[in-house]
Amino acid sequence: MSEVLEQHLIDPEICIRCNTCEATCPVGAITHDSRNYVVKADVCNHCMACVPPCPTGSIDNWRKVPTSRPYTVEEQLGWDELPAALSDADWAQHGEPADATSAAAQPSSPVASVSSSATTTSAATPSYNATLPPWSAAHAYTNLHGPKAPLKATVVGNVQVNEAGTENETHHIVLDFGVMPFPLLEGQSIGVVPPGVDASGKAHHARQYSIASPRNGERAAYNNASLTVKRVRAEEGHPPGVCSNYLCDLQVGDTVSVIGPFGSSFLMPNHPKSHIIMICTGTGSAPMRAMTEWRRRLRASGKFEGGRLMLFFGARTQQELPYFGPLQKLPKDFIDIHFAFSRTPGQPRRYVQDRMRERSADLAELLKDGQTHIYVCGLKAMEEGVLQALRDIAQGANLDWDAVGSQMQREGRLHLETY
Repeated sequence: MSEVLEQHLIDPEICIRCNTCEATCPVGAITHDSRNYVVKADVCNHCMACVPPCPTGSIDNWRKVPTSRPYTVEEQLGWDELPAALSDADWAQHGEPADATSAAAQPSSPVASVSSSATTTSAATPSYNATLPPWSAAHAYTNLHGPKAPLKATVVGNVQVNEAGTENETHHIVLDFGVMPFPLLEGQSIGVVPPGVDASGKAHHARQYSIASPRNGERAAYNNASLTVKRVRAEEGHPPGVCSNYLCDLQVGDTVSVIGPFGSSFLMPNHPKSHIIMICTGTGSAPMRAMTEWRRRLRASGKFEGGRLMLFFGARTQQELPYFGPLQKLPKDFIDIHFAFSRTPGQPRRYVQDRMRERSADLAELLKDGQTHIYVCGLKAMEEGVLQALRDIAQGANLDWDAVGSQMQREGRLHLETY
């Protein structure tokens, strides 16, 4: 008689390959290849830490299988969709236990909803990344359009937003959704499905891009949104980015297949006098631009009393930094901006954490304020340095960073989205 394993699986049809699950898993149970993200059955301990941060819900899938015959990593890497639950005949081959057939009839999760134990596990991780939105965040709609029925959007704008000729060419692309409802919030993302097939002849999977425009559109009161996309060129044996080059080469009038929206936690606060600290590099500026522009529009309307806005923005050089010109035009009494350039000729290397330490007094005061919300977005390599800077700043102000960071996480006030 076979014992039953509740095997944790990832749905390849709706997974957008954002790497959130692999980066979150505390035991290294998740791996991937060029096509799929999969769970190692012999490593996964069902801690559930990966479930809340997943933007699509693709991570929350389970199948009852014989303990002696779980789906292997190799099998999962070859899937285009999840397998059906094992049939009675399948179980009979393995010496079906008394309750296996009824238990296997419906795929289920070992935890019906995210339990307190899962929250505790996530809160104990060093990143302090919140899985809940701020209490005043707007309601986020998610998964309105999937890979089997993507929404067709029309390109209405495509311009380079850093200096021409720079190595990291970055574009601002505006998509119009016509009459189809596609509500988006600052901090959410969408998936773009590039046309064509990969080397194995299978359709390309969607790539995830953060929204760079506020909730009422790139053009206010229009059903459109913008993306910030860096062209990924071929280098050191790696092929060029399939989707980034596709997007950067789009012309006005072209159509694009999109899915989503995704994300329900990396959202901005909406209550008066709430403070926002934004820390980003490169295209991680997309959600920061969206949040800043929404606050700017609210301020212009005279109907919102905002708190402080601080932006720490890193790039290799001023020429490579997206949106440098428009950022320079924002009023100083509206937003406090600090650039960090790591490759300026003749200048010492500066990173966002260096600029944060220079403003330690201001940041320490904000850390003491329960209305402060922190957002970090950019390359994974920046995360450790940013968190260490926050720890140092807190300790310099006689604050217990572990207590402060944990409280901010529980209250949905500290969000990290790195890749």
